[in-house]
Amino acid sequence: MTPEPIAVNFHITRACSSSCQFCFATFGEAEGRLELADALAVLVALRHAGAEKLTFAGGEPTIHPHIGELLAASRALGFVTCLVTNGYRLHQVLDEHAADLDWVGLSVDSADEGVQLALGRGAGDHVARSVALARRCHALGLRVKLNTVVTAHTWQEDMSPLVRTVCPHRWKVFQVLPMAGQNDGRVEPLLITGAQFRSFVDRHAHLADEGFAPVAEANDEMRGSYVMIDPLGRFFGNATGRHVTSEPILQVGVDAALAQVGFQPHKFEARGGRYAW
Repeated sequence: MTPEPIAVNFHITRACSSSCQFCFATFGEAEGRLELADALAVLVALRHAGAEKLTFAGGEPTIHPHIGELLAASRALGFVTCLVTNGYRLHQVLDEHAADLDWVGLSVDSADEGVQLALGRGAGDHVARSVALARRCHALGLRVKLNTVVTAHTWQEDMSPLVRTVCPHRWKVFQVLPMAGQNDGRVEPLLITGAQFRSFVDRHAHLADEGFAPVAEANDEMRGSYVMIDPLGRFFGNATGRHVTSEPILQVGVDAALAQVGFQPHKFEARGGRYAW
């Protein structure tokens, strides 16, 4: 029996305003994106299949020309909604669609502007911009998630002051993930060992006393533990270290498509994928 896709990450576009060296979702194999009507039909199919939480990702989802319509439709369907973003067009989305959002995930991998620039995110102002956006999200009553990818440039860093400033409701910390066909040829200098990743996590464990405990995911915990959809409306999985893609959801249905990509629900539960969202 195919498990219900309780939480889904919908990568609605491959277009992005950043050039992160470690990006595992470049989607070179997925030219284009769904038309709006088809994207909306995917949302309906997911809700009917039992999905509760829907995260829009990319690429950069705020670049999608219909992000507003997709957020509004998700709210109308009863989803808990989340937008994972580099923040560079977030103000415009918040101006019109803050009421359609529950969570905003801000991607910040270092407190050092120079390091962020070297990693390919931002133009030297990414950290300051993210802090300002976090404050606006808090003021709007939205829950803030901070997403941090730990790399060879950052595993020795102490991000505690920045985390306190952002004041996230949830801080996700990821070991930089190599993905064949997506980031190979670029990610190798950024890779770290499991021990180095644990060192970063342990350095920040004291933040649990302040409500900011890092929710850590090493490479093996990530692979196969996410329900993800590509810009063409197909599930994709990464359990093999390379994207495995299903037939289109609108052609074969949610259950049949999800069964094709190796999603492992026990790993979803083990990494804390189900929480009080």
